[in-house]
Amino acid sequence: MVGPHLPFDKILIANRGEIAVRIVRACREMGIRPVAVFSEADRDALHVRRADEAYPIGPAEAAASYLSMDRIVEAARRSGARAVHPGYGFLSENAAFAERCEAEGIVFIGPPAAAIAAMGDKVRARALMEKAGVPLVPGSKGPVKSAQDLRTQAQRIGYPVLLKASAGGGGRGMRVVRADRDAESAFAQATSEAGNAFGDPSVYMEKYVERGRHIEVQVLSDPHRPSVHMGERECSIQRRHQKLIEESPSPIVDDARRRALGETAVRAADAVGYRGAGTVEFLMDGNGDFYFMEMNTRLQVEHPVTEMVTGIDLVKAQILIAAGRDAGVTQEAVRLEGSAIECRVYAEDPERGFLPSPGRIERLRVPGGPGIRDDGGVYEGYRLPIFYDPLISKLVAWGKDREEAIARMSRALDEYVVEGVPTTIGFHRRVMRDERFRRGELHTEFIAEMDGATPPAAGASQLEDLALIAAALALRAPGTDAGRAAADRTSAWAVAGRRRQLEARGLR
Repeated sequence: MVGPHLPFDKILIANRGEIAVRIVRACREMGIRPVAVFSEADRDALHVRRADEAYPIGPAEAAASYLSMDRIVEAARRSGARAVHPGYGFLSENAAFAERCEAEGIVFIGPPAAAIAAMGDKVRARALMEKAGVPLVPGSKGPVKSAQDLRTQAQRIGYPVLLKASAGGGGRGMRVVRADRDAESAFAQATSEAGNAFGDPSVYMEKYVERGRHIEVQVLSDPHRPSVHMGERECSIQRRHQKLIEESPSPIVDDARRRALGETAVRAADAVGYRGAGTVEFLMDGNGDFYFMEMNTRLQVEHPVTEMVTGIDLVKAQILIAAGRDAGVTQEAVRLEGSAIECRVYAEDPERGFLPSPGRIERLRVPGGPGIRDDGGVYEGYRLPIFYDPLISKLVAWGKDREEAIARMSRALDEYVVEGVPTTIGFHRRVMRDERFRRGELHTEFIAEMDGATPPAAGASQLEDLALIAAALALRAPGTDAGRAAADRTSAWAVAGRRRQLEARGLR
């Protein structure tokens, strides 16, 4: 299926970085013209260079560019693109944006707005899943109203418990509470962080499963045929509740449990009238029992490991389904072959609590060879902006079994060269050598328990402050290399916006 057979011949990619490059590649193979958008900070970004056309959408701050529906829609109008792919993050799980696209006559390459809204509100999603018979982690029936409400409900289900933002994820608004005495500060911190990150301070509570495993299931819902599940991904290697290493299949999931997980995930997707690619996330305890956590109504960062073991291109499937075409994926056709592992290579310093360390990539050598895939969004000489997630690439290794996948990943990491910024490559090498990892003994506290573990990671809000301090120092020193780089790469609007943030936090 190529472009002329679809109701659109251009797709505007409402995103940046490696995922925008990934979507460009799918468009090329389908005969569709890819259109990029870029903020002032991304004028020289790789996704801009790879697209057929590129349109500016405003200053560096995401709120005024990649999160601006008006600017994205205007870029689509100017380019003549009749479809928008949101990638992940930014507007990808914004029901209002999906509705706006529909109202403008633009195809939104994602699920219906109603499904996004239903799963986007975590409290509402729990209620829907309970009605659908999907197992849930014990927790609150609605938002936690106060610190005293937290104590009362935590005493009912037993400590420890986990506070989570009702309106978002990615580790923002999350706090583990282990005793009554911690309730006051945890509630204040979680609601404050949730409000700052998502514009909604409400939080809910779940039983905290210690040393649990984060298992997620890829689903694909095509109106032409029954929804399918495409195997599970093990995502337990995390820091600050954010994933660092993913693999498929999980080393502890057998065929019977895989079938049970998959059928449960499909039931969850069908309960909200899902369409397209999505992921249902579960928490698995030491007994192998699994519980629904949330559904990501978008393409996942870690989708390449599923593509590697199934041979199914998820981005192409998304585009076909959004175009009203049959993606041709049946449950019988889904077969997991071999094992795939993904390492997220970030410009972060593991020795300093994974502190983001944006800067100029002075030298870059990307690995290759049998079974290796690198989904990157940078190039040699590129300067990683301070404004966004510092992801350099997603390195994926496939092998006929997990042992070969680990061996190939270890070899590829040894070949990978990034100079100019600290990266997580060394950390990933350590994990690949760790005997517990090799045995598949994984859980969400794995990093903290690693031998010679890195210093405790700062909270998300602390990291934002540190990043803003770094920006402040650069802005105050125009004569330095960092200051010149900031001036060269940032518009007057972006600088003004960054200064306002600094002033609001008392950092100037």
